[in-house]
Amino acid sequence: MEKHITIIGGGLAGSEAAYQIAKGGIKVKLYEMKPDKFSPAHSNQNLAEIVCSNSFKSNLHTNACGLLKEELRLLDSLLIKTADEVAVPAGQALAVDREEFSKKVTEKIESLENVEIIRKEIGEGSNNIPLRELSKDGIVIIATGPLTSDNLSKEIMKITGNEGLHFYDAAAPIIEKESIDMNIAFWGDRYSQERGKDEKLEIWKKRIKANKENNYINLPMNKEEYEKFWNELVKAEVVELHNFEKREIFEGCMPIEVMAKRGIDTLRFGPLKPVGFTDLRTGKRPYAIVQLRQDNSEGNLFNMVGFQTNLKFGEQKRVFSLIPGLKDAEFAKYGVMHRNTFINSPELLDETYNLKKNSNIFFAGQITGVEGYVESIASGLVASLNAVAKLKNEEKIIFPKDTIIGALSEYISAENKNFQPMNANFGILPELPEKIKDKKVKYGKLADRAIEELKEMLQ
Repeated sequence: MEKHITIIGGGLAGSEAAYQIAKGGIKVKLYEMKPDKFSPAHSNQNLAEIVCSNSFKSNLHTNACGLLKEELRLLDSLLIKTADEVAVPAGQALAVDREEFSKKVTEKIESLENVEIIRKEIGEGSNNIPLRELSKDGIVIIATGPLTSDNLSKEIMKITGNEGLHFYDAAAPIIEKESIDMNIAFWGDRYSQERGKDEKLEIWKKRIKANKENNYINLPMNKEEYEKFWNELVKAEVVELHNFEKREIFEGCMPIEVMAKRGIDTLRFGPLKPVGFTDLRTGKRPYAIVQLRQDNSEGNLFNMVGFQTNLKFGEQKRVFSLIPGLKDAEFAKYGVMHRNTFINSPELLDETYNLKKNSNIFFAGQITGVEGYVESIASGLVASLNAVAKLKNEEKIIFPKDTIIGALSEYISAENKNFQPMNANFGILPELPEKIKDKKVKYGKLADRAIEELKEMLQ
C-alpha cells in the first residue's frame, strides 16, 4: 500500500499541512466534514474558511504576528502567500477578502496531485470513520479547530484521557512582567506578608521586597482608585458572543464585568478581596487588591487572577491600565471567553505537536492551544514537517526558541499547570542579553534575531 498521511480538518492548519506534505511528493488524505455537516460557526463549504475577523493582524516587523508572518513566508507557507494575493486595504495590517481567500486556498489544494479530499466526518457514529482505525497503521494530523465535532471530541477524549480536553476557553489577560510598576506592586501570598502590629514599617517593607519566592505579584488599590476602576469597568464595551457559546460560558465562570455589575463592593468580596495583605505605600490593609500569578516557567509572564472577561481588547487595555501598577502594562494576551475546544497540550504533546502517548498522531491548529489565524497556520506547518520526518524515519524538526514558531511550539509543550491558549507575542521569546527600554528597538532586535536564526536553520 502506498504510504500516505491523513489530515482531519480542512481549516487553516489542516490546509497548510496538506500543502507542505504534498509538495514533498507524499500522498495526503484530507478529511473535511463540510458540507455534510457544519459547526455552529461555519457556513461555507470551502477549505480554510475564516469565521471571525478578516484580519491576519499586523505586517510590521516589530509586531509579533508580523514577525510570525515573515517566518512563514521564508518557509513557503501556502496560506500566507494566498493571503498576500487577496489582501484588501487595511493600513499596516494584512486583511483579506475572506470569500476569495477560502476559494483560492481550496482551488490550490484541489489542484495538488497528491491530495485527496474526502468529505466525511471522523469520530464516533454509525456513518463516521473511527479515528482509531486511521491511526492504527498510519500517521494522522488532527487539525479540527476550536469547534471540533462532538463525535470526534469523544474519540479525542479517549486518546488523551478525561482531563485532556477542555470545552471552552475563559482566559484572563496575561501581562509582561517588565511592564509592571514594581514601585507600587509587591510580591507575596495572602497572609504571608501581612504586617504585624508591632513590626516597624521600614523593616517590614525591606523584608517584603526581599521575599520573591512567591509566585504572586500584588497590586493594592485605595478607595478612590478602586471606585474609578469599578465605574469604568461596568460601562465598558463587551464583545457579542455566539448564541451557542452563552450557556456554556456563563455556567462555567462569570466575567469580571458581570460580577462587578452586581454591586460596587462585589469584587472586593471576590477576586479583589484585600484580606491578608498590607499596602506597602501606607502600611495598612488596602481597600482592594489585584493579584497577578506567574504564567510561564521563565517568570516573565503573569496572568490577572479572576479577570476572565468579555470586554473588547481596546477596553481591556483602557480599563485595566487604571489599576495601580499597570499604567504602562504590556498585554501579551487579552482576556477571552468563547467556545474553544483545546487539549491540555503540555501534558500531551512535544514541541513538534506529536502526541507523546502515540507517535502516529499529531495535532495542529487552535485545538493545540495556539490562538489566532497565523498561529494556527504555523502549527500546521510544524506538525506536517514532522509527520513527513516520521514517515521517512528522519530526525524531528525543532524550530529555534528565538523564533515565534519555535516559541509557540515551546509554549504548548512546556510544563504549565495553568495552561491556556496563547497567541504570538514577544513575551514568549527568550530575553535579549541586554536590557532595552525602548519597546520598538527591543522588538526590532528580537525580530532580527528570530529571522537570522531561522535563515541559519534553513541553510
